[in-house]
Amino acid sequence: MTAEDFRRIALNLEGVEESSHMGAPDFRVGGRIFATLASQHQGYGNLALTLEQQTAFVEEQPDIFLAIAGGWGRMGMTHIRLAGANEDVLAGALRVAWKLRIEKNLKAAGKKQVQAKRAGIPSKRDTGKRDAKSSAGQVKPKK
Repeated sequence: MTAEDFRRIALNLEGVEESSHMGAPDFRVGGRIFATLASQHQGYGNLALTLEQQTAFVEEQPDIFLAIAGGWGRMGMTHIRLAGANEDVLAGALRVAWKLRIEKNLKAAGKKQVQAKRAGIPSKRDTGKRDAKSSAGQVKPKK
């Protein structure tokens, strides 16, 4: 596989957009990165995984997957050797990282809604109902 294959497969996942971080191509869903081509010149694509997922990929196919060196690797960032991967392996790994990012996005959105409720900020659903009321909670008379 090549960097162009990585790009093609990533962009075929629902809601994915290509962007750039520090001059390197990245792939985002919901505005958040799940994969990059920051190491493409070394023959790698990069995936944002959990440590458990990273361990499973590396143990199952150590000739294809390896933890990125340093702190990034200790957070689950994982290289995939593009030349060693076939389309099924690459597509499967990208899908795992994409799904994880979606799950994290949903969890973060839920936390924001809870925090907003606690702060008394109406949700987007509530704003239509609140617009018809005055600040004292009374319905405004129709003109």
